[in-house]
Amino acid sequence: MRPRGGFDLAAREARLFELEDQSSAPDFWSDQRTAQSVLRAADGLREEIGAWRDVERRARDLVELGELAGEDEQILTGLAEEYSALSADFARLRTSLLFGGEYDERNGILSISAGAGGTEATDWAEMLLRMYLRWAERRRFATEILDQLEGEEAGLKSATVAIDGRYAYGLLRAERGVHRLVRISPFDSQKRRHTTFALIEVLPEVADDTEVGEIPDDELKIDTFRSQGAGGQHVNKTDSAVRLTHLPTGITAQSQNERSQHQNRESAMKILRARLLEHRLRERERELAALRGEHVEAGWGNQIRSYVLHPYQMVKDHRTAHETSATTAVLDGDLDAFMLAELERQATIAEDA
Repeated sequence: MRPRGGFDLAAREARLFELEDQSSAPDFWSDQRTAQSVLRAADGLREEIGAWRDVERRARDLVELGELAGEDEQILTGLAEEYSALSADFARLRTSLLFGGEYDERNGILSISAGAGGTEATDWAEMLLRMYLRWAERRRFATEILDQLEGEEAGLKSATVAIDGRYAYGLLRAERGVHRLVRISPFDSQKRRHTTFALIEVLPEVADDTEVGEIPDDELKIDTFRSQGAGGQHVNKTDSAVRLTHLPTGITAQSQNERSQHQNRESAMKILRARLLEHRLRERERELAALRGEHVEAGWGNQIRSYVLHPYQMVKDHRTAHETSATTAVLDGDLDAFMLAELERQATIAEDA
């Protein structure tokens, strides 16, 4: 497979130098969240570069030893073992080549929306939020819940979470789509099997205002309301929650998890900018698809993955056919195999296009 966007180790080393230079600035810690994001990116690059340089050195040594080995069986056995270990390490590193998208290295903003189905659906949305938070924890990514709307009886109607870490968006974009749950509902007194759905949306974090341009005040409708989320008594007694509507596009964003209206407005603006960037990217894709004569599907579409807990245990991705019976592990955040299988599929499609 030819990786999208190619692979330039020198460019990665130059980027690491930029980040290290940025971290030495006197006012570096004035914005702690940005500073931590820069340090995580630098650590990830440093680790990646070191791993590639190590594989490069080992491959060179292997070639040189192979030329000297002759018919010595002991040396040849050692070379075969090192080749096997080197191949396994290269295969792991190769996954980084799947991230050729313009925004893949960025932090991600993930939104979960419960489908139809009442309490069963809102419970499923909460299960998915936990799954992605555990996945982020496994990767040592920082998370912040920007907004959540609780269900009437249990679970969540919706939730939006910022996930900060190198390639967070690149990995999470494999999760876009409808996720289907099949199980015996704990909310059904007759213990019947239920099928429910939730929609996952993923956005790249906007680096600065230049990417989406300034948003004039007259293009924004700002509504405030009483928070329904977590956060203590204060958020439930004041109109601290904020909903922003971008009038030209109709795109909305809201936040109600912070204690103050000002903080919620900042969080809502962060989500709105990301959605405007995504809107622009989708418009570009539609224009290209129209030029190529391709059909563009609108709406939720079919589910991308099914999580079956009854009558058998199985999680299956319908795009890649990757599946596992380890449902508990998946719901506990063990998602990398599913993400990488989908990224491989997307890379193959891009290569063949």
